Amino acid sequence: MTGSLIAECVLRIAAAFALLGFSGCTSDAPLPSGQPSFYRNLAEGGQLDPAAAQSMISGYRANNGLGGVVIDPVLMKLAEEQTRAMAARDKLDHNVGKAFQQRVSGYDAKVAVENISAGYHTLAEAFSGWRDSPPHRANMLKTGVTRMGIAAIYSPRSKYKVFWTLILATPDDKRG
Repeated sequence: MTGSLIAECVLRIAAAFALLGFSGCTSDAPLPSGQPSFYRNLAEGGQLDPAAAQSMISGYRANNGLGGVVIDPVLMKLAEEQTRAMAARDKLDHNVGKAFQQRVSGYDAKVAVENISAGYHTLAEAFSGWRDSPPHRANMLKTGVTRMGIAAIYSPRSKYKVFWTLILATPDDKRG
């Protein structure tokens, strides 16, 4: 084995041991109080914790030299409407109802972005999926966003089971 291959194997073994310490967090059993809410399985009756999502996304942005975001009630409603529309049609689409730019009227259209996804059962999975996808990561790291809305809807008849929408934006000058 070469030195770099050995180093890679050592890193993988260390990562595996680190994950063993978190093995209780990925159980399908109900989470004891005190466990992070971002591991709640929404396909098994768990509920999304918007504050945990806000903390996770703001922390990620801070780690990348950007300002955090705050939960915006209007964006929360828009994210829920978009997620429900996708779940009702069993389809991932930014424009299942109104087009995205129409939905975010009152927010700066040059800054507003949206991540949609389906199939992730926990906030941790959705966040990791977005972080590992270049266009979704770019949205989470969009310069100038200050507000967010997020929703996840369980759809038992869908092959995806859980649909997600994250909207990041900043109010336009008229909205404040």
